[in-house]
Amino acid sequence: MKSLNYLIRRVGVGAQWRSAPFPVDVAATPARHRRAGSPWRRVLSVVLSAGLALAAAPALAVDVGDTVTLPSLTLLDGKTLPASALKDRTVIVEYWASWCPFCAQQNPHLQKLYEATRGKPIQIVTLSIDKKPQEALDYMKAHGYTFPAGMENDAWQATLGKRRGLPELYVIGRNGKVLRKEVGEMFGEDVAALADYAGK
Repeated sequence: MKSLNYLIRRVGVGAQWRSAPFPVDVAATPARHRRAGSPWRRVLSVVLSAGLALAAAPALAVDVGDTVTLPSLTLLDGKTLPASALKDRTVIVEYWASWCPFCAQQNPHLQKLYEATRGKPIQIVTLSIDKKPQEALDYMKAHGYTFPAGMENDAWQATLGKRRGLPELYVIGRNGKVLRKEVGEMFGEDVAALADYAGK
């Protein structure tokens, strides 16, 4: 009988607290707070639900027309591309990976664009999503790429949001407004035409 009563009490408590996202010491909780439907319990439930939802939700991807403030970036060679270098000029941002076949097709065109726009009000920034910086660095050296490259990090992900594919490219105007967004491989002539955005 003792075991049966204990089970009933446990089931009752479990029904009350089964939605709690963390271990709850019911015995240590004042009885007035354990009453079903108490204001304290309802408020706690709402706060916890909202917090967990925000924590689980990925940053939304920015789109054309949105305005962003780009952060600094530590490059693969150890140097820092300061945020000030990304202001008052057009910025082209590309996500890539050493294992991405479509990036392998697009990056030669991006290198040509980088060389063609040197000295113009345009800055190219690329972000590798490789697991290890050395993988990205080896890839850059093997192909002779010299455009600025760093690793994707929390600051950039918070700024541009969740990626939708690879490669993924953004053109950001001098005022921080997203002028263009391309998901997937671009033709060589289209990459070359990005030079027309310089100073916009």
